[in-house]
Amino acid sequence: MYSFSGATIPAQLETVAIPLAEDRSTGGPPGLDRLLTDALVDRFVDRSRLTLETDEGAADAVVRATIERYAVAPVAVTDQNVAALNRVSLSVRVVVEDRVEDGELLARSFTASEDFAPAAGLQGEADASATALDQIARDAFTAATSDW
Repeated sequence: MYSFSGATIPAQLETVAIPLAEDRSTGGPPGLDRLLTDALVDRFVDRSRLTLETDEGAADAVVRATIERYAVAPVAVTDQNVAALNRVSLSVRVVVEDRVEDGELLARSFTASEDFAPAAGLQGEADASATALDQIARDAFTAATSDW
């Protein structure tokens, strides 16, 4: 086992494939799949000793993510019954496979939320979504490398 930035990665794992996340949610801003994939690459490749492999079949490990739920709801309302603060909530299923030893290293769902002001509009919602997805990527990386 090797450790880098608090992450413990089994010695047999040198490469990782991270295919584009699948977005099964509805109603979210476009590009959530790419944002999540980029956040996972940042964690599993840029912050560990793993090398990104574009061919899943050649990778030692594969990280798959599915955005299962996306929701926006008001969390604070003014005395005029207008939303003063909205919350983006996301749920993502992450599966990490060890292709060398043919095992599943992680399989669980992660949730995160982030608040934004309604006045920020679609950009505020998109920024909140990106922040929540980054939190999920951090949590998934920590869970995966803690379990190894």
